[in-house]
Amino acid sequence: MLAKNKLNSVLLTLMAHILVFDSGVGGLSVVVELRALMPSVYITYVADDEFRPYGDKSETQLKARLPGLLQTLVLAVDPDIVVLACNTASTSALAEIREALKVPVIGVVPAIKPAAQLSRNKHIAVLGTPGTVQRKYVGKLMNDFAKDCRVVLQGSNVLVGLAENKLAGDHVDIAKIKFEIAPIFAGADGANIDVVVLACTHFPLLLDELKEAAPHFVKWIDSGTAIATRAQSLLKNLSLKPAPDTPQTALLIGGQTNQTRRQVFKKHGFEKTVIL
Repeated sequence: MLAKNKLNSVLLTLMAHILVFDSGVGGLSVVVELRALMPSVYITYVADDEFRPYGDKSETQLKARLPGLLQTLVLAVDPDIVVLACNTASTSALAEIREALKVPVIGVVPAIKPAAQLSRNKHIAVLGTPGTVQRKYVGKLMNDFAKDCRVVLQGSNVLVGLAENKLAGDHVDIAKIKFEIAPIFAGADGANIDVVVLACTHFPLLLDELKEAAPHFVKWIDSGTAIATRAQSLLKNLSLKPAPDTPQTALLIGGQTNQTRRQVFKKHGFEKTVIL
């Protein structure tokens, strides 16, 4: 029976085709978790470089762009499911995207609930883009799961750019990161922050630098593992199509690439990088 279950798992991941969508390279942090849980899964990656950063776009702008764009992408690549690997997009337009698509869509939810459970001091921070931390959805999560916590919200588009630059081969200036996260640890309560939610998929790509920049030890958590687990569970209940027999590809909408960036995508399992 155990051997049969393992075989079923292998067959599932060999056939499953996931479209991972983000504004840039941030979704690669989710790809890492997907491949760790389902090593043979077929992934098509799409980065909306043309419209990045999403963090300074309004809900109206994102709702106007994303449902139609995702609908076109799904028609083109024919995935089994879509992983919307962007907190800002998920907290702004997830309902509209789901309504537009005929395949299941998994969004990214800031990990406020587990952060509140982990915090001993009941002081947590949510570090995302301005477009995420200002959304009503985040306020609802705080009200539902972190009523007993003091919550600091900090938005930064600069960190998105630093993550993009890092994966393009550029040096990351720790001083810039320190400046961006300083408000989290400011004031009388700053020393009590013991858990920080990385509410942008770009930010786990800067985890080493964030740890170095923080004035004291904190736990950094994100939603990557939970998203991968949800994807695996969802795929088990679908009638899967045969995965494409072409190389797994990263599609960059209006983007630019260089050898370093292509190598980064290749390291994450994407043999081809194509500019759309």
